[in-house]
Amino acid sequence: MHRRPNSEGGHRGVADLRRRFLVGAAADVRLSAWVHGNVQGVGFRWWTRSRALELGLVGHATNTRDGRVSVIAEGSRAQCDKLLALLRSGETPGRVDLVVESWESARGELTGFEER
Repeated sequence: MHRRPNSEGGHRGVADLRRRFLVGAAADVRLSAWVHGNVQGVGFRWWTRSRALELGLVGHATNTRDGRVSVIAEGSRAQCDKLLALLRSGETPGRVDLVVESWESARGELTGFEER
């Protein structure tokens, strides 16, 4: 059976399988972060996507109606902790006043990292 290459030139699932093998599927977590402040219309979601991809995470950053940005990221706890630290670093586009996070086990349904 021939598999169709994904946008990164590999086969669908290969990168995920490699990551799961190297990191261990049991170690994967889901970070949900609600970012408060002046974070819409300033490139915040693009910046977050770039940092998440550099860290090898999957998920999305989404504007909410109340002016926050919701960030969902899955991967190793260490890499998600790094993303959380970056969100709180003060070096993001716009102004972050508060980041509220919650943690759970990764669901494994996400691919790539999207701006929504």
